[in-house]
Amino acid sequence: IHRDGPGHLAIIDLLERLRLALSRPGVDGILASPDVLEDLLLLGALEGKLAFGSMNRGGLQGSVFELDDRFTGFDADSIEAMRLDGGKMLCRIDPSDHATVATLESCAHAVTDLARRRLVAMVEPFWSSRSESGALRNDLSPDAVIRAISIAQALGVTSAYTWLKIPAVAEMERVMAATTLPALLLGGDPPDIDAAYADWHRALSLPGVRGLVVGRALLYPPDDDVTTAVDGAAALVREARA
Repeated sequence: IHRDGPGHLAIIDLLERLRLALSRPGVDGILASPDVLEDLLLLGALEGKLAFGSMNRGGLQGSVFELDDRFTGFDADSIEAMRLDGGKMLCRIDPSDHATVATLESCAHAVTDLARRRLVAMVEPFWSSRSESGALRNDLSPDAVIRAISIAQALGVTSAYTWLKIPAVAEMERVMAATTLPALLLGGDPPDIDAAYADWHRALSLPGVRGLVVGRALLYPPDDDVTTAVDGAAALVREARA
């Protein structure tokens, strides 16, 4: 936002879409990296909203070190100092990649550091692997999601402040039976938004599923109508809570 050029216009557009989304009834808050949260804070868009900081941003997509999800964003100290409600961490698990153990260790420390401050640790676990071409993919089969959850929920010295951020996949009843932790559904970038709404609706009916954390799917919907997309998702959550 501080420089001219194509990127300047793109971030302005993103912030405008986020402000619109945050203004809609039923939207409780936001999860974002420090740069976006700070801009929204200066714009006054976070009054009365929950705010979660993205913590590990180091595993750049397509890089050879993609699974080395180092903590290059918020840490527990800064989350507490900014009076945020918690921090989110990505935890991709590939048994064949040596970087996984470092990610598991750093996520465990982050969960512990947040819990000691009575702040929520939102853990986003995936069972991951690389294809023959080297591309990283997340296994979204029910068994793989359950395996990832079973590891993620045990990170840190306590799970008292841990929430899960997981995809809505097949057999969600069996997936949610694998944990006692509260869970939020991630949005990702679904190819079929109508199918995604149907998946969210089914999953939100399950005990333990508390809401949605959706980004691109609602901020950049196929018809570019952010208001309708956000209101539709909020209605699903409202119905589930009723």
